[in-house]
Amino acid sequence: MPAETSAVTSPADAATATIQINEIFVSIQGESTHAGHPCVFLRTTGCPLRCTWCDTEYAFHEGETWTVDNLVDEACRHAIPLVEITGGEPLAQPAVPELAGRLLARGLTVLVETSGSYDISVLPQGVGRIMDLKCPASGEVARNDYGNIARLRDGDEVKFVLAGRDDYEWARDRVAEYDLIGRVPVLFSPVWDQLGPADLAAWILDDKLDVTLQLQLHKLLWPGVERGV
Repeated sequence: MPAETSAVTSPADAATATIQINEIFVSIQGESTHAGHPCVFLRTTGCPLRCTWCDTEYAFHEGETWTVDNLVDEACRHAIPLVEITGGEPLAQPAVPELAGRLLARGLTVLVETSGSYDISVLPQGVGRIMDLKCPASGEVARNDYGNIARLRDGDEVKFVLAGRDDYEWARDRVAEYDLIGRVPVLFSPVWDQLGPADLAAWILDDKLDVTLQLQLHKLLWPGVERGV
C-alpha cells in the first residue's frame, strides 16, 4: 500500500500558496455520514471530469484566488467544527493537502470530497476522504483510479451516484469485487430527478445490500437553490 503523505510546505510557502475558490458558505451537510450537521464548505474551482449529471458546472471556471492562510482564517471565523473541501475537484489543486492539514491543526473535522480520479494518499492522516467512484452513466467511469481502494483508511467513505438500474448493478458488483462492506461506509445516491429514491431502496432491499441510501438533504431543504447550500 502506498505510504500516506503529509503536508510539508514551510510556513513561508504556506503564506503564499494559493487555491482557486469558487465559493465559501455555511450550510447543513447534505451528504455522507455527516449529513445533517452544520458545515463550512470551501468549494474549489475547476474539474477535469464532465459527469453527465453534474450539478455544480458553475464551479468549472468561476472563482477567486485565495492564500491558504486566508482560507484557514475564513473557515475558522465561522466557529463551526466541521469543514468540507469540495469542488469541482479539490485534488486538482496542489495546495489542497496543505490546506487540509492546516485546518486539522486548528482542531477542525475536515472532509474532502473527491472524484477518485486523483491519488487520495496526498491528503494528511486525519482527513475524512469521501471518494466518488464514477458509474457508467456518468460518462467518466474510465477516470476511476482503482488504486485508491487500497489507500482507504478509517474515516473514509465511498460514494456511488446512480442514474438507473445499470449503474446500480455496476456499483453492487464493484462493492462485492473490492469487498468494501465493513471496510468503509458505502453510500448509494440517486441522481436527482433521474432515479427515484424508492426504486433504489427497493433494489437495495431485494439484494439485502448493506449500504447506506443517501439523499441530497440540501436539495430537500432548499429546492431549486443551486449555490450556497
